[in-house]
Amino acid sequence: MPVRTPRQTLDTALASGTAKALLSSKTGSTSRLIILSALAGAYIALGGTLSLIAGYGFPDAAAANPALQKLISGAVFPIGLMLVVVLGAELFTGNNALLIPPLMQGRISAVAVMRNWALVWLGNFAGALAFAFFMVHLTGLTAPDPWSGAIRSMAEAKVSAPWFVIFLKGIGANWCVCLAVWLALSGKRLGEKLLACQIPVMAFVILGYEHCVANMFFIPAGMMEGADVSISSLFIDNLLPSTAGNIVGGALLVGCVHSWLHGKGSTTEKA
Repeated sequence: MPVRTPRQTLDTALASGTAKALLSSKTGSTSRLIILSALAGAYIALGGTLSLIAGYGFPDAAAANPALQKLISGAVFPIGLMLVVVLGAELFTGNNALLIPPLMQGRISAVAVMRNWALVWLGNFAGALAFAFFMVHLTGLTAPDPWSGAIRSMAEAKVSAPWFVIFLKGIGANWCVCLAVWLALSGKRLGEKLLACQIPVMAFVILGYEHCVANMFFIPAGMMEGADVSISSLFIDNLLPSTAGNIVGGALLVGCVHSWLHGKGSTTEKA
C-alpha cells in the first residue's frame, strides 16, 4: 500500500488533532486524557532509561570514540515515541503539532489547544516522574557506576546551559519529534510507522537537543541519584525554556508550516 500524500497526511493530522481537543474539553473524558498522558510520559522515560543504560555502558570505548555513546543512545531511545504513536498515548510535544491544523481551520479554539497542552504536559510529567522513581530509582538501575555518574552529570548539564541555548535546542528536538509523528501519520503499516519514529528521533538524541518530556525523566532521575539540581532549577533552567522551544519547533515548524503548504487552496493541494 502506498503511503499517504502530504495532503492526505494533513487530513489525518486534522482528524487526530480535533479528536485530541475533544478529549480534553469539558464534555470529554479528562480522566482518560490524564491516564493516556501519564502513559506517554512513562513510555518516553522507558526510552530514556534504555538510552542511558545502553549508551553509557561502555565508558572506555566511548572515551576513545566520542560519538559511540550518542549513537547507541539515539538508536534505542525512539522506543518511547513508537509506543506513543502505535498505542495512542497523549504526548505534549506531538500535540504541539497535531492541534494546529484544526486550530487554523477554526474547528477548535485556542483555549481548547491551551487546555490540552496544559493537561497533557502535567500528565506526561506525572508518568515520567513515577517511572523514574519506581522503575529506575527504587530498582537500583542507576545506583552503580557508570550510570550513576552519567545521570548526575546529565541532569546538572541540562540546567547549566544558557536559557536561550536550551530554547533553541528545544526547537530542534520537537521539530524532529513532530516530523517523526507526521511521517508516522503518512504510513499505513506498522513497519512504516516504526521507521518513521526511529530516524528523526534518533537524530535529535544524537545531536543533543532538548525534549521537555524526556527531561522530565532525565533530570529528576539524576536528582534522585544526588545531582546538584534544585526543584526550582529543574523548572526555570530547563523545563521552561525547553517547553517553549518545543512549542515553537512543533507548532510553528511542523503544524503551521505543513497546514499552510498542503491545506486547501495551496499550490501543493493535489501533491
